[in-house]
Amino acid sequence: MKIHSILIVDDDENDQFICEYTIRKFDPSIRIIKAFDGAEALDILHRETPNAIILDINMPVMNGFEFLDRYAEEFEVHAPVVAMLTSSHLGKDRERAMQYSFVKSYFEKPLQADHLRIMADLLGA
Repeated sequence: MKIHSILIVDDDENDQFICEYTIRKFDPSIRIIKAFDGAEALDILHRETPNAIILDINMPVMNGFEFLDRYAEEFEVHAPVVAMLTSSHLGKDRERAMQYSFVKSYFEKPLQADHLRIMADLLGA
């Protein structure tokens, strides 16, 4: 299975740009949806269902972990691949993120084509 659409959740416009650039180089047919915090992402997910989500941890309004808590509560069906993409090098953040059954990967910024390959492989699994 391939990645058809990705929701990028990150408050930093530069990181959003890098993600979009990397995704377009990887596969220009992937539909990109953007949110700048967890609350905006939840609003989008009530209307759209991407098959992958890339999520930052440190954001204003609603951070990545707050988003994961709400996402787990509000949605019975989750995107097949949720990947954390963060600048956090803390093992405790990785451990906390991977406790959610729908979080499949944890990557350090910036997004790379190898990350997208892993996500695509997870969709095929």
